[in-house]
Amino acid sequence: MPLSTIATGREDVTASPWPVPEERRVVTVLFADIVGSTALTERLDPEDVRALQRAYFDTVAGVLRHWHGVVEKYVGDAVMALFGARRSDGLDAYRAVRAGLEIQRALDRRPMPGGVRLRVRVGVATGEAVVDLAAAHDGGHAAASGAVTTTAARLQEYGPAGGVVVCAATHRATADLIEQHALAPVALAGKVLPVDVWRVTSPDRPRPPRHEGPLVGRRRELATARDQLVRAAREHRPRWVSLVGPDGIGRSRLLHELRHALREVDGVAVRWCVAHCPPYPQGPLGPVAELVRDLAGVRDSDPPAVVHRRLAALVDGLVAPARATATVEALAALLATPDGAPTATGGPAACRQVLLALAARQPVVVAVDDLDRAAPELGRFLRALFAAATLRGLPLAVVATHRPHRADPVPVPDDRRCRVALAPLGAVDTGRLLRRLLTRAGRPAALAGRLLPLVAGMPGYAGAYVAATGDGDREPGLPEAVRRAACARLDLLGGERRAALMAGAALGVRFTAPAVDRLLGWAPGRAATLLGRLAGEDPLVRHDRHGRYEIVDPALRRAAYDRLPRTVRAEFSRRAEQWRRSTAPGGVEPTRAGGPGARLAAIPTAGAVPDPTPTTRSNAMAGPERPTGARTATAAVPDAARDDRAIGTHRDLVTPGVGAGRDRRARSSGPPAPSTRTANPRDARHQTADRFDRGWPPRSDRGHPQAVAPILPRLATGPRRHARTSDAVARSDRPLRPVADGRERLPSLLPGRAGRGASAVVVALRQATAGRPGRTPWHGGPAPRRVA
Repeated sequence: MPLSTIATGREDVTASPWPVPEERRVVTVLFADIVGSTALTERLDPEDVRALQRAYFDTVAGVLRHWHGVVEKYVGDAVMALFGARRSDGLDAYRAVRAGLEIQRALDRRPMPGGVRLRVRVGVATGEAVVDLAAAHDGGHAAASGAVTTTAARLQEYGPAGGVVVCAATHRATADLIEQHALAPVALAGKVLPVDVWRVTSPDRPRPPRHEGPLVGRRRELATARDQLVRAAREHRPRWVSLVGPDGIGRSRLLHELRHALREVDGVAVRWCVAHCPPYPQGPLGPVAELVRDLAGVRDSDPPAVVHRRLAALVDGLVAPARATATVEALAALLATPDGAPTATGGPAACRQVLLALAARQPVVVAVDDLDRAAPELGRFLRALFAAATLRGLPLAVVATHRPHRADPVPVPDDRRCRVALAPLGAVDTGRLLRRLLTRAGRPAALAGRLLPLVAGMPGYAGAYVAATGDGDREPGLPEAVRRAACARLDLLGGERRAALMAGAALGVRFTAPAVDRLLGWAPGRAATLLGRLAGEDPLVRHDRHGRYEIVDPALRRAAYDRLPRTVRAEFSRRAEQWRRSTAPGGVEPTRAGGPGARLAAIPTAGAVPDPTPTTRSNAMAGPERPTGARTATAAVPDAARDDRAIGTHRDLVTPGVGAGRDRRARSSGPPAPSTRTANPRDARHQTADRFDRGWPPRSDRGHPQAVAPILPRLATGPRRHARTSDAVARSDRPLRPVADGRERLPSLLPGRAGRGASAVVVALRQATAGRPGRTPWHGGPAPRRVA
């Protein structure tokens, strides 16, 4: 059955970017309406109204296309547009607000037919909606469905003429990027409680970002970057330092710390000038203007007289007196019009002249944060500055932060280029960071253990999760900032790779390529190719030697699962259950799409909404909610480790009763929950010891349980002895290594300091797996010789 019939029952969805034609997405809706349109149409001739509407709609549609918005519909004289419907860059709300402001300015600049001046109210709301991907284009009526569309329409009614008002979610997404102030809460129709509203006053950043959190685990990266800047100052050879990493890794935080760590070199003060590149800058020369403001100590709110006086003080002594006046005028024009207007064309050259003259006196560091957001004009400015400083032999350095996919704009020799790659923090450093943030927020530091697997080593995620965590025991949801970043990474993928990732997220924390093929109805081997690409490019997934895959970022896994509509989740659950039954011992394993698996009896959950109660569901897939303290669910689709042909059967020796068809306990059905907390207060080793006591069921298709079961009763008696034996093995050079799911792996070497019982367990386990021709132990050594 084609997967396109799951959500809509249609077959004609070839325009869909991936096999599921509908997705649950967080979108931003813009609703613009003319003020006083009824009175206007009453006093105008119908032909004049028609001409006025055409000019109005053309102006609004042009602005929306510039900001990558999609016109969903025209309702009379109102326009509704979607942002983030087909592809999200994590800045959908920002683009919508900027588009609303630009609509107001464009209507003021364009003369309308009949000399009429139009005033427009704009409302912007952000929320979840079901989006028809094939219809998400200009004029695609009913492309999005959800309360967010109604909220945007109701919100604009309370906005002032010529103004833009936003909801609380939009305000949170743009608070650090756009200046806005709160209005009185309004009572929207259909809303039980009043709604908070903000009015946007300016597209400019209200203030530079603040970095108050502790810097943890970046000592080596900080020392490397600082050493490069010190060498540039001492050797008088310009250097280019790049701080590279994905969003949330702490690029801006490291740049802030680097600025405070290097204030002087050999007793000479270092002059820093820093520019932050906002997303979609208002002008191509905006970052250059910010460099000038940082050098001269000028603020946006300063009057022209103050700006002129401080610029004159800056160039005094750096530029010849004959050119001082012209330089000040060029810099003032750059600050007034950073959009590349003809009056500001001399500004970059004047700024470059001032920086070079300043570098002749003292070391200078030019830092640009988020360089990948800047326009090409900034790259040309930095290229000319670096070349001139190299030619003159000046102590100047350039520090830039950007994402990994962006290349440096200047062809710098390898000996003067340093690329500092920021990797995710380790578990120890992440725990330290979480404990400090929790203590500062007044929350229990013990919550760090619960947040540790969610943060995945990303310092930016840590602050968001701490802010979203309450004092209770409930698992925190996915913070809005983290969701935006994860959705942006997800939408960078092609249709097929995104489909494989979302199907894998539905299967659980770990999944296999054949299971993804089964869920999507693909031919065998297709998912393995796509997952291999995802594991090799920007590693979004990782795989182990048993052929199981895991999405690296838990936030990405959660966002991918939340994109699936309920009907698709139910169909995925049904197919996963069929796959589990067909690959269980005694079942039929399908060899091709629509093959023997189609002959299995259908489970009566197809097309139904998954039951949110986690007590009666199997572990076929993970849902968005799970009870507090529940054990992390594993995928119901049998791993290769549970098959006779896989090396993973070694784990079954130390985890009896865990596997497809053997563990009959009901498991949680929620989405892949990264937390590893268990409801049992005992640790993982004692849980494993208890499984020893239950014994292994005889399985004639494998043989190793029969080989080990007669040995264990002679090794120890009673559950406490088994627990002590397991603990002794784990302490003896760690020959048995506990893993996250509470099981222990087969040792590679015999412990030298273990007791007789521990050594006997190791010997018994190794003997039980010997004699399997053609198999190599998981530790890579030679196959052990069977002992009589």
